Amino acid sequence: MLLEYFIFGLITFLMTGAQCEVTEVFAEAGSQAVLPCKCNPSASSPPAILWTQVNKGTVWRKLKSGLQYWGSSWTQKGVQRVRCPHSQFERNDFSLQINSVTEEDGGVYSCLVQHKDNSVENVVILRVIRVSVSSAVPISGDDLSITCKVTPWPSGAKVQWKLNNSPFYITVDRDTDKSVVMQKATRRLSGNWTCIVSYKGKEGRASASLSVKGIMQPPKDNTKLYAAVGSAVTLPCVFAPGLNPFGSEWEKLKSGTISKTALGQLPPSFSLSSQSSRMPWDKSARVEEVGYKDEGSYRCSGTIRRQKVTRTMQLVVAKIDSSTPSKTKAAVTLTCQLTDASDVTDYEWVRVTYDINGTQSVGPIQKGKTISISRESDEKWGEWACRFYGKEGILGNITYHVPLMAGLTGQKSKGLSHNTTAVAGLSILLVVLLLILVQMFKNHQRRKRIFQYPALETIVHTISNEREERERNQVKN
Repeated sequence: MLLEYFIFGLITFLMTGAQCEVTEVFAEAGSQAVLPCKCNPSASSPPAILWTQVNKGTVWRKLKSGLQYWGSSWTQKGVQRVRCPHSQFERNDFSLQINSVTEEDGGVYSCLVQHKDNSVENVVILRVIRVSVSSAVPISGDDLSITCKVTPWPSGAKVQWKLNNSPFYITVDRDTDKSVVMQKATRRLSGNWTCIVSYKGKEGRASASLSVKGIMQPPKDNTKLYAAVGSAVTLPCVFAPGLNPFGSEWEKLKSGTISKTALGQLPPSFSLSSQSSRMPWDKSARVEEVGYKDEGSYRCSGTIRRQKVTRTMQLVVAKIDSSTPSKTKAAVTLTCQLTDASDVTDYEWVRVTYDINGTQSVGPIQKGKTISISRESDEKWGEWACRFYGKEGILGNITYHVPLMAGLTGQKSKGLSHNTTAVAGLSILLVVLLLILVQMFKNHQRRKRIFQYPALETIVHTISNEREERERNQVKN
């Protein structure tokens, strides 16, 4: 670098009337670079322009006659990569445009503008920035390096890294010609990496995309999944599309450890998802009926390119405990319990009701982990839901059905028994009285039918008496 400055200093000293300025320009590899060269107007006739790169000869030149020439190394597939727009010449702007910049284009350039009476020279240092990744398709767990290389490297420059527009802090060795990020490949490193180089008031940047292959869902280890007792839950284990892991398996870890030898027992209703309903890279599992003891850490794994990829997740189980305080047996207390409530920031309770069409509606929200419900009120019994929230929103919910009659105990139960006996006895008495009244009514109706024709009854009676008298007389004779 000192030699290059010495050469240009010598050229400047030998050129009578020449003015020399040094400009720093940063450009990302593959982009377009613009090397500035502006002069104050000093003559009406067209000047001669010469662009050269130190140690590599002529880049582009234009004679006063208007003829143009290009360096032989600046043609790519028959297309010139450099140009100097004539539309800017009237403004004394002779800037050089370089398309599809490469690392080899980095270096020191000279713009010499020759008028009839004097010459003006501008010196431009083009620094090309390129970000590269050690592996085109890294797998989770691989050694990963992301390199930011600047050609030529500016001694004393400040380097900053960003991942998805957020600062990524590393220790940078400023004595080398590049900045390197060394990490173990994980999903959190996927995204757009940007290297920002600051030097002498100028700033340049370059970017590269990184996609770490492996397990995409869950996105990170120790992801928490919430499920209610008795419900079904899916344990996700989805690899990147196109990957077909070998020897995939599920394990349950004992509490407080991630050791492979400290394994627990999978739930009784644990099963792998149906092969017909998932892609080869989907190794998810399902627990059909979650029990409170099914909580804990689970781990899925698979082998890709001889590299074992794993992901752990934590199943948090929720249940509702009910209790009846001794002093108020007509009330029930409901408590929302979670096996791990460390991420829970808020609880709320709502009463759920349904109309004749099955449409669901919820009542007023009540805050708190515990709620007390009166069983004597028809407005309180039924289905209650406990919702629990974290910093990013709702985590899950669980419902509980409070029956109207099930909790009536003690004096309330005795009172109910006495009332039932009294009602039964009164009912029997009413039935007996009703039967008596029916029989009396039947007898009355029969008498009424007989006495409707009294004269006929007298005639019948007289005839009967006469027949009896004749029969007696015959017997005497």
